[in-house]
Amino acid sequence: MAWTPLLLALLSHCTGSLSQPVLTQPPSLSASPGATARLPCTLSSDLSVGGNSIYWYQQKPGSRPRYLLYYYSDSSNELGPGVPSRFSGSKDTSTNTAHLLISGLQPEDEADYYCQVYKSGAKHSDTHRWGSATKTRPPCPKLLTQIRRQHMSDWYPQAHSPGCVD
Repeated sequence: MAWTPLLLALLSHCTGSLSQPVLTQPPSLSASPGATARLPCTLSSDLSVGGNSIYWYQQKPGSRPRYLLYYYSDSSNELGPGVPSRFSGSKDTSTNTAHLLISGLQPEDEADYYCQVYKSGAKHSDTHRWGSATKTRPPCPKLLTQIRRQHMSDWYPQAHSPGCVD
């Protein structure tokens, strides 16, 4: 098609690139009350975690996302309004990963957590990239985990598991 090269050239000019940065989060994470949860957000190789601010949001079922914090470095970070200090951020440049740390986990921390990177370029409009969310849940009791694996695995899908993670 004659339009394809023109369309690709226009897309490349408007976006700066045909490939878009990707933020990867695990689908779920399990931790016990009182523990510290460390939620990772890995950036694709075209983004440097060291050179970008990472924003974190919490969303509970039926509610709007709540802004938790942004983290650039230990000396450049800020909690959102009303967010307790047990929420913090960190970065690991060796793995190009940002982390949301939640210390002293409480039952009300069970939610979906999203990471976001804000990237500003001199030639193009500002862009925002979002992770896919990490759902936090308490761990399943060992007995429930064993019973489910032994007796329910064929007919009880993981998606319908009680509010815990094996």
